[in-house]
Amino acid sequence: MYSSVINSLGAGSGLNSSQLVTDLVAASTGVKLQQLNAKSQLNTTRISAMASTASALTTFAAAVKETLNGQGFVGELISSKTNLANATAVEGSRPEGLPASVEVVQVATAQREMTAVFASPSAAIGERTMTITNGGGSFDIVIDATNNSLTGLKNAINASNSGVTASIITDKAGSRLILEGQEGIDNSFTIAESGPSAAMALTNIGAAADSIIRIDGIELTNNSNIVEGAIPGVKLSLLAAEPGTTFTISGDSEPLDVRSLVTEFVTAYNELRKALNAATAPGLEGGSGGPLAGDRGAREVIRRLSQLTSTPLAGTGDFKTLADIGVRTGNDGTLSINDARLDAALALDSGAIKLMLEPVVATETNIGLSGALDAISSTLQADNGALALAKERLNTIKESIAERRQKITDEGDRLREQLQTTFSGLERQLSLLRSTQSYLTQQFASYDDN
Repeated sequence: MYSSVINSLGAGSGLNSSQLVTDLVAASTGVKLQQLNAKSQLNTTRISAMASTASALTTFAAAVKETLNGQGFVGELISSKTNLANATAVEGSRPEGLPASVEVVQVATAQREMTAVFASPSAAIGERTMTITNGGGSFDIVIDATNNSLTGLKNAINASNSGVTASIITDKAGSRLILEGQEGIDNSFTIAESGPSAAMALTNIGAAADSIIRIDGIELTNNSNIVEGAIPGVKLSLLAAEPGTTFTISGDSEPLDVRSLVTEFVTAYNELRKALNAATAPGLEGGSGGPLAGDRGAREVIRRLSQLTSTPLAGTGDFKTLADIGVRTGNDGTLSINDARLDAALALDSGAIKLMLEPVVATETNIGLSGALDAISSTLQADNGALALAKERLNTIKESIAERRQKITDEGDRLREQLQTTFSGLERQLSLLRSTQSYLTQQFASYDDN
């Protein structure tokens, strides 16, 4: 760089100040920016790895919960007679007692009444007060000069919140009003009328009835075709009755046994732990380590997960922890199963193990496996949790790097301005020197001529 300055001066040519300024600014800020960019890239990698860790932990906890959930055991519920009934899992509940034998003896029906025929929906029907009485109380429907028609009566009934709905049907003979209650005997209703007009003639066209089903031979009665409680954790939708015909409600996959549950959990856990081990691996003998090597947040995730086998999942019983049934932690943090110990535990009481892994009702002392994982995930990702603090720390570093980069850029801009001012003055001086040199050269030349 400096030789180019000397050469330019020695040759008497114009000075390339623009390139010189650029080179000098780059020399002043380039190394700093390179170091800062390397630090920024490393921090960005750590932010991404930390986000992946948090996501993997949440996904793992959710997957375990889904596997342990009763619906997960049996898959989607299937009815072998979809023309008679369908089944779905009750939200938040665990289907039990499957497969179950079902017989639909009778479906629930609603009471229906029909008026006499009128000329049209707008034809006058006479002013009156119609009182609908059912299990919900008594509801007065007033027909006066403002709504004296089938349409007016229909609208008044539908606005009464009585549980009875009205509709109008029309054919070539005229129009009729249909009144319909809700399903079940308890929802039947009566109608009384008062006022100046004669009572409307009503014809019963449907009686209210309860649904009757048999589950594994046990007869159950409900006032609806949507039945919950007949099969624990299952909602039945009755479509038609066919007495004497039995069909099955089951899952589309076989329930997992306890050993399969434990094995699936250990396999999934080990995949998560190996990913964490790789992300936190230290750099040895000059090699590069994982992106989260030495990170406090990642170390806390590993520490919490390492305590899982000794965490009490149940408050009572022979089996309270995963270690009690033979799940143990290796030196690298991955889990393995002591088959002999698990076999002995299963032989003693496999039902107790399942309840330890997934209690029917979770409590503070009976948290189950998914409860323990939720607690770990929630603690780590709370506002003051290790993962949240790690993310905050990395974002602070990111902001600091951005501020430092801007500061270096500003310093470079100020240096550029200073150098441009300096070289501008230098060019003026060089211009004067060249003018003086030219004048002296001419003078010496004239002396030679004389």
